[in-house]
Amino acid sequence: MKPRAPSKDEIALMPVFVGLKLEQVHVPTTKEEFAAATEAIKAAGVVGFDTESKPTFSVGEVSNGPHVVQFALPDRAYLFQVHRTEGLPFLQELLRSDAVIKVGFGLKSDSGHIFKKFGIQFGGVVDLNVVFSMQGHQKEMGVRNAVAFVFKQRFVKSRKITTTDWSQHELTQSQQLYAANDAYAALKVFEALKLSRNDLPIMGVSEPKQSADKADLSE
Repeated sequence: MKPRAPSKDEIALMPVFVGLKLEQVHVPTTKEEFAAATEAIKAAGVVGFDTESKPTFSVGEVSNGPHVVQFALPDRAYLFQVHRTEGLPFLQELLRSDAVIKVGFGLKSDSGHIFKKFGIQFGGVVDLNVVFSMQGHQKEMGVRNAVAFVFKQRFVKSRKITTTDWSQHELTQSQQLYAANDAYAALKVFEALKLSRNDLPIMGVSEPKQSADKADLSE
């Protein structure tokens, strides 16, 4: 029998998944803070990952996101705002890195957005939708279904927060919690699956030096 994700009605009856609190969410703004965040992320080795972009509402309008890139550790999360130029070299290093395994949902599409935005290859990526597909799930799980399936808990996502302006200079507290916990929930699901690194369907490879040099000039 193929595994089955819980229905919406079943999920509605589940207890709420408890995520990170605001004091566990860090938004670097200085070169020193970006450097410290990068070292922590690299030391972790495996992190939850997601991105947020300013939504588009007009026909034909093209998003120029991502505007926020999230990295979650077991006890905290770092939100990199793309408009902060001090952090771009650190962000690009993390996105390229095959040594930092970035786990999340729907990351195949993120790969194209990241290349378009930064001109770099997205490395060390594990799309958990692919993992669940390999385990016999016929439909893409997504974070809500995965949390319900693995933990028997309800992951709350606010549509109102989803459609806010992620490109604004300062993120609201609600945005910070939303973004951080998207990545954090992915990490917790990954940890619960107890997968061997050798079994991971890792996307991305280190890019040629020429592409990397070009990326350093991107905004």
